[in-house]
Amino acid sequence: MSPKNCCKRGAQAAGWVVPGMTLALLPKCPACVAAYIAVATGLGVSLSTAAYLRTSVIVVSIAVLALLATRTAVRWTRRPSN
Repeated sequence: MSPKNCCKRGAQAAGWVVPGMTLALLPKCPACVAAYIAVATGLGVSLSTAAYLRTSVIVVSIAVLALLATRTAVRWTRRPSN
């Protein structure tokens, strides 16, 4: 396997893992999101901002997973049959 193929496979795997892990590890309450932002950056955000941010992250993660699933389905349907 060439290094180019190895890097391509790694990037494809990361494309699935990153949004999936983001959804799995995202806190369920906006207060926790605000606390994580404060700990990570030192900036405080309001609970309403944290709620909007959490919702945005969920929407983007689901959209990325849907895009990857659609792309994979299209590749499988265009695959030549022997």
